[in-house]
Amino acid sequence: MCGINGIITMQPIAEAQMHEQLKAMNDLIIHRGPDDDGQVAIAENDFTVGMGMRRLAIIDLTSGKQPMYSDDNAIVIVFNGEIYNYRKLKSQLEAAGVSFKTTSDTEVILKLYEKEGTAAFSKLDGMFGFSIYDRSINKLFIARDFFGEKPLYYTQSQNGFLWASELKSIIKHLPTRPPISPKGLNLFFRLTYIPAPHTIYEGIYKLEANHCITYDLNTHALEINQICEEPAPKEQSISFGDAKNKVKEMVYDSVNSRSVSDVPLGTFLSGGVDSSIVSLCLSQATNKKIETFSIGFKKVRYDETDKSQLVAKLINSNHHEFVIDEDDLKDSIHDILVNFDEPFSDTAALPTHLISQKTREYVTVALTGDGGDEVFGGYNKYYIGKMNKRYTSIIPKNLHGLVKKATTPLLATKDDSRGKRFKIRKLLNTIDYDGQFYWDIISLANVESQLEEILNPALFDANLFGEYKKKLNIDKATTLTHFRMIDRVLSLEGGMLPKVDRTSMMNSLECRAPFLNRELWEFTNTLPESYLMKGWNKKHILKEAFRDQFPENFLERSKSGFGSPVGDWLRQSLRKELESYIEPARLEAQQLFNIPVITQLVKDHLSSKSDNTFRVWAFYCFQKWYQFNYQA
Repeated sequence: MCGINGIITMQPIAEAQMHEQLKAMNDLIIHRGPDDDGQVAIAENDFTVGMGMRRLAIIDLTSGKQPMYSDDNAIVIVFNGEIYNYRKLKSQLEAAGVSFKTTSDTEVILKLYEKEGTAAFSKLDGMFGFSIYDRSINKLFIARDFFGEKPLYYTQSQNGFLWASELKSIIKHLPTRPPISPKGLNLFFRLTYIPAPHTIYEGIYKLEANHCITYDLNTHALEINQICEEPAPKEQSISFGDAKNKVKEMVYDSVNSRSVSDVPLGTFLSGGVDSSIVSLCLSQATNKKIETFSIGFKKVRYDETDKSQLVAKLINSNHHEFVIDEDDLKDSIHDILVNFDEPFSDTAALPTHLISQKTREYVTVALTGDGGDEVFGGYNKYYIGKMNKRYTSIIPKNLHGLVKKATTPLLATKDDSRGKRFKIRKLLNTIDYDGQFYWDIISLANVESQLEEILNPALFDANLFGEYKKKLNIDKATTLTHFRMIDRVLSLEGGMLPKVDRTSMMNSLECRAPFLNRELWEFTNTLPESYLMKGWNKKHILKEAFRDQFPENFLERSKSGFGSPVGDWLRQSLRKELESYIEPARLEAQQLFNIPVITQLVKDHLSSKSDNTFRVWAFYCFQKWYQFNYQA
C-alpha cells in the first residue's frame, strides 16, 4: 500500500529537476507511505517521464522496493494497493518459465504485463492504482481497480500530463489553482461527494474504476478503456440453497485472500451484519485470537457497542473498544475535511478517522465490512425504492402534492434526530412517478429542486446524471438491480471508498474490504432479487448463509449507522464559523449561490426553525474547503 505520483513533460528536462518535482509531490502524501519512497526520471529526446511513490510496507517488507524494473530496465512500475491473487498468478508464471527476484505482488504485475501486455490487468484481483512506463513502445499505462478502492487523478495540458493518488500532489505541481468545475459543484451539492470522472476542479479528472489510461508519448494522445468486461446482470436458474452455499464459500474465500499480510492485521467490528461476518470468517481462518476494533459513543443515541461486544465474545477476539465523546470528533474536523482535497460531507468520515487512528496503534491492516450493502442489497434506501413503487400505485400523481402539503407540518423536526419523521419526510420528498426517484434518494444533500434553489442559476445543471444513466444504460431506475448498479458507480466509488481510503491512509492504516470481490459481485448479479431482499428483509441470502454461526435473531438487529451529531455542532461550537460563511461579501465574491436562499437555509437551521442538517453540513464542508484552498 502506498501512494503514487507521475509527470510527463512535453519537452526534455534534467532528470535532477524531475526528481525535485517528484519529491515535492511525494512529500505531500507521506501519510500514505511512511516506510519508504522511490523515484525514477527518464529523459528522452522529446520528453521526460517521472514516476514517484511512497510506500506503506505490507507484503515483502525487505525486497519490495519501488520503482521496480524489468530485467532489461525497459519497463518500470509504481504501484499502490494489494493484489490478492498474486501468489496464484506467480505460480502460473513460474510454470511458464518466468523467474522472480522478490516475493512482492508488484513484481507479479510487472512480469504479467511483460508476458501478456495490458490484457494482464483483467486478471488482477485486488485494489490498485498503478502506472507502467514501457520504454520499448514509448507508452504509459495507468490502471485503477474494479471497484475504485484506490484513487487515481489525472490532468493533461499543453505542457504535459500529471497523475497522482491524491489531488494535492497535482495541485502542488500546477502553476495556478484551477477554477471550480460547475459539474463537480453540482454533483457535490446533490450527493455530498463527487464521483468519477469528475472532480471539483475544471480540467482535473478521476480515472473511473475498472479503467486504464494509455498515454502515447510519441503523439501525446490519451486513450481510456475499460479493463474487465462487465456482463449485464442476468438471472440464472439456481436454487436458494445452492446459491446460499455458494455465497458462504465465496465470502470465506474472499476473507482468506484478503488476510495475506506480513504485518499485524485486524478487523473493524461495528456489530453490524457485514463486519460481524468478516470478523467471524477471519477468526475461523487462524488458530490465534484476532484483533477487533470498535468505537463507542458516550451519547447513547449513537452508541452500539453492545453489538460489537457480543460478536467479540462469540469469536473470542482481542477486542479494543474506544469510547469517545463529541469533542473527540469536533477537534479533528478541519484536518479530516481538508485532507479530502475536494468538498466531502459524509458525516461518517469523522468517526472513521478516529477508529483508524486508534486501530493503527495496534495493527497496520484492517478488514472492513464495506461493500456488503451494495453487493447483497442492504441499504435502507432500497426500502424507499420499494416504497416508492407501492406509494405511486396507490396515490394518484395529482394527489401527491396535497399529501406532501398536509404532512409537512407533522413531519417537521427541529433537531438532528433522524428518526421516523425524518425518514418519512425523505421518502415523500423523493417520490417520483416517472422512474427518476432513485436519483433523488441518493441525493443526500439536496434533491434536484432544492439544488436549483440554492445555486447561482448560471451554474445549475439540469441534466446532472445524464452521463451516468447512459453509461449504466439505466434511465428509469425501478429495480433493486438498478439501485445496486447505480450505487456501485456513484455512491461506492465516489462516497464510501474515498471516505475509508482518505481517513485510513491519513493514519497510515490499510483497509481491505472482502465483500468488494468482482466474482462475488458478478455472482449476486445473477441471483433473483428476492434472494437479496425478501419482502422487507435486506441481505437475505447473506444472513441465511451465516445464520447458524450467530445467536438467534442477532442478524435482524437494527443498526443506526456511523454518523456524527453535526446538526447540533452547527448550532453550537461551529456556529460562529458557519455564520461567517454566509456573510454577504463572501457569498457575493464567490458568485456560486443564490444568496437569499442559502442564507435563509442556514439561518433557519441555526434558529431551530427547521432541521436542515445535511444541506447545511454540505454547505459548511464546501466553505471550509473553499477557504482552505482559495483564501488561505
